Amino acid sequence: MNRNEMKVLLKKVWYFIWEDNSIWSWIVNIILAFVLVKFIVYPLLGFLLGTAFPVVAVVSGSMQHNGVNFDDWWESNKDFYLGTGIGKEEFADYRFKNGFNKGDIIVLLGVEPKDINSGMVIVYSTKRYQYPIIHRTVSVENTNGRIMFETKGDNNGSPDPELVDESNVLGRAVLRIPYLGWIKILFTKMIGG
Repeated sequence: MNRNEMKVLLKKVWYFIWEDNSIWSWIVNIILAFVLVKFIVYPLLGFLLGTAFPVVAVVSGSMQHNGVNFDDWWESNKDFYLGTGIGKEEFADYRFKNGFNKGDIIVLLGVEPKDINSGMVIVYSTKRYQYPIIHRTVSVENTNGRIMFETKGDNNGSPDPELVDESNVLGRAVLRIPYLGWIKILFTKMIGG
């Protein structure tokens, strides 16, 4: 193939991808978008943010505050937190004091286990569940040289059943993008995941 033929072919491909309105062009665009996000954007974000999971979709309601204001939510949940030594004023200063909802996207930042404090929202992996868990740290323990975290979803009645080992922490939540996670949730349901 000579240079002119190559130029013509590239123009046809460019037109097909960016200007053609056929179903095949749309399918190719969806595949290209998936490949770009999965293999370029997501790994680049992970590198920049220092975690293998830079963005997660919230797939449960465990951190929801069910639309109530902070004071009302606190009144319904204060017994647990006061029992762990976390007061209302301290909780009110926490990031995501009003929780977040199923379908939100959470941006994560890598974090050293020694830098995790009570109140910080972390994401961790577990063999018990298919997806990473995103819950609030309610206490930090140093056990035999390992840092362990007690975690709890704000909407859950009790803490998570097991302590989280420092090696299972994937990152800490730094930014919430409402509703965008529904794309992933619905896509996963469509393909039977």
